Amino acid sequence: MYPIPTSTDHLLTEAEKENLYLKLIEQLNKDFNFANEPVDFPLSTSPNELKIQLHEKVYRLIQYKFAEYLNLLYIIDVSEDEVKKLNGDDISELAGEVAFLILKREWQKVWFRNKL
Repeated sequence: MYPIPTSTDHLLTEAEKENLYLKLIEQLNKDFNFANEPVDFPLSTSPNELKIQLHEKVYRLIQYKFAEYLNLLYIIDVSEDEVKKLNGDDISELAGEVAFLILKREWQKVWFRNKL
């Protein structure tokens, strides 16, 4: 059964435990590049580094490239309802929450592809 992650740390720990962490990084790289927002998270990126770098990337997109940010969410297929529920008062906090939603959706893709 699909384990629903409760936090970024929980998700990344679960990905490592399931030996799917590298596939998660590959999926992130693939979808960001597909959305014309290239990232290159090396496969050697630690979970903590990934969390920080993804947060920074989302923060910059929200701040400076909002249309591209929306396109990225569309390409990754992040739930619009979940994004609408977030509080946008603090952009840094919002970026962290959106980064978690991105990871959650990418993890879902990787998990189902490898478990079913």
